[in-house]
Amino acid sequence: MAFSTDSGSGGPMADINVTPLVDVMLVLLIIFIITAPLMSHKVKIELPEANLALDPDEVKAPPVPPITVSVKEDGSLYWNDEAISKEILESRLSSTAQLQPQPKLNLRGDRTTKMRTINEVTKIAQGQGMLDIGFVATKEKGQ
Repeated sequence: MAFSTDSGSGGPMADINVTPLVDVMLVLLIIFIITAPLMSHKVKIELPEANLALDPDEVKAPPVPPITVSVKEDGSLYWNDEAISKEILESRLSSTAQLQPQPKLNLRGDRTTKMRTINEVTKIAQGQGMLDIGFVATKEKGQ
């Protein structure tokens, strides 16, 4: 920063000389304008074409409905609104885990159900091979 004295005022002049800054910025702008098109490498690739028409032999499987397991505060379990025990839950989950495609498991719990009970049911489902486990909740009022 250069200070110079003006012959009229007698004090130092505190203006920044921006000419070198503008020169450098213009040079950088020109460099970027020249090199930017060179940075994009365009390689021609012939992509394979997909045949979206279904073969008559190919039959689409209907979507698998999700399974809902409900847990009440007292620990009682419900498989799609049917009361079951933990042993029956384990056997049904192991047979369901073998299905292709595997259905989604929705786990619902009462507001007052202990998290320990929900965790036990989740561990049973994971132990039997269930891959997609979701937790069902409702939105709180006032939000």
